[in-house]
Amino acid sequence: MANSSSKAVVSFIVGAAVGVAVGYFLNSDKKDELVEKLKYQADKLKDKFKKRKEHFEDALENELA
Repeated sequence: MANSSSKAVVSFIVGAAVGVAVGYFLNSDKKDELVEKLKYQADKLKDKFKKRKEHFEDALENELA
């Protein structure tokens, strides 16, 4: 029983610490910088997948022809 309650207390403390860290980060100026970096990386990844899709479609079309 004591083991279970100590796990609950530790979980609560860790959850509260994560919540405070996320709240602090979301209210900081770094948030905008991170969002821009993530958008840029997402666009790069999208372009990469688009090129691979086109390459795969061309290869499949050549194989079926």
